[in-house]
Amino acid sequence: MTKKQINSNHTKEQTEQIILEIIKNQSPENTQQLIRTIQEKIPLSTKAITEMLIQLEKEDKVHFNKKEIITTSLYAYAFSKQAAWYWITVALAFGTVLTVFTIPDNSIPLVYLRSVLGLVFILFLPGFALVRVLYPSKSPFQTNNENLDNIIRIVLSIGLSIALVPIIGLILYYTSWGIGLAAITFSLLALTVVLATVAMLRKYQIELRHFLLAYPSLS
Repeated sequence: MTKKQINSNHTKEQTEQIILEIIKNQSPENTQQLIRTIQEKIPLSTKAITEMLIQLEKEDKVHFNKKEIITTSLYAYAFSKQAAWYWITVALAFGTVLTVFTIPDNSIPLVYLRSVLGLVFILFLPGFALVRVLYPSKSPFQTNNENLDNIIRIVLSIGLSIALVPIIGLILYYTSWGIGLAAITFSLLALTVVLATVAMLRKYQIELRHFLLAYPSLS
């Protein structure tokens, strides 16, 4: 937000001051109540108020009990630690493609690296990306053990990958490309990157909506 007027009556600084006065004088119990109170005084959207609250928290003017506040900027979120899994997935996918077409069969021990990456690329990454799309926040089976949740995700990722790869091969069989190394490799690369991107966008949207509930108390 710039320093231009938020609306016809209040500048950005005036709006921030009103928010701080509401927090200080009325002590809202949670962010939802705070936003409703702000909207009674200033005609702003929930998203605009949320952005201002996050900015005030970054400027150390207001504090939430939990500190893992996400940014409302998709660009910043994409390069935050919350999206690290996305870049690891994409890097592994592109790294595998690179090794497949650059490391010859007689190049030992690099050929072993190619084999390991190839197995991960075929038997894990497509399913992992799909699981992230279907279940961006939690595993499909609710447990009280984070390690068990991770194991469930891994098993599902392997199972879905085993199901997806033959489907890709079947589709390619009826195209002009046929079932060749290049066709299958680049098809799996495209599938993995697209699914991972969709999953990251879904996670971002969920985290943004979750902000109002995940940080209910103001300190």
